[in-house]
Amino acid sequence: MTEPLVITRITHSCHLIQIGGLTVLTDPWFSQRPFYHPGEPIALRPEALPHLDAVVISHEHYDHCDLDAFRRYPRKDVPLLVAGPVVEKARKAGFSHVRALEPWQSARVGDLTISAAPGEHGVYEVTYVISGGGRSVYFAGDTLLIPELHTLTDRYGPLDVALLPVNGLRIRMPRSRQVVMNAEEAAELTATLRPKLAIPQHYAFTGGTIGDTLFLKSDKDPALFVDAVHRLVPDVPVKVINPGEPLTVTP
Repeated sequence: MTEPLVITRITHSCHLIQIGGLTVLTDPWFSQRPFYHPGEPIALRPEALPHLDAVVISHEHYDHCDLDAFRRYPRKDVPLLVAGPVVEKARKAGFSHVRALEPWQSARVGDLTISAAPGEHGVYEVTYVISGGGRSVYFAGDTLLIPELHTLTDRYGPLDVALLPVNGLRIRMPRSRQVVMNAEEAAELTATLRPKLAIPQHYAFTGGTIGDTLFLKSDKDPALFVDAVHRLVPDVPVKVINPGEPLTVTP
């Protein structure tokens, strides 16, 4: 039997993924700092989150690992499956059930299997395939496109949803170094993975006027990804989710 699948965007790369009666939070981000603005509303606060069965954290950057704010979530024993460098930070924030997953390692959470896959970014990163109840979701954090990602469906089978970063973030100095896949690259990965649904993430982020002018360069329009997917693989639908908007993925 195929379980219901609902995805709710909180902001940026932070989502609630609900498969049947189980809920996974991705890359918590619930606050703002100078040069770090979601560029869109934050739909929920940590204390207003539903019961979480697991949290996955792709890497240690603040906009994906906002543990200072997330510590307001009342259950400190919620399982956190994280990139290795996040373990100590999570424990210092008071979370007691923290486990690092290396690429291609898996863990069970209830009836779900959470598998880590490779990623590449400015710091060490892993991405995740979350599966169970006849459903499977790939959460790509904010990785670059690397060859290993083209093997995901060979390893884990067909995907219902791929949540992919699309803003092509570049660090202006030195040499405008790219650290996140762009819309064309995300569409190329979509064409390989052929999920039932592709959802863009990690696009509205802004460093503010000064940050974007001096330090960062990115594409903030998810329509670039929508257009690229329609051009490369027109039979895969794309949905842009607004913060707080729950999306029920039909079979």
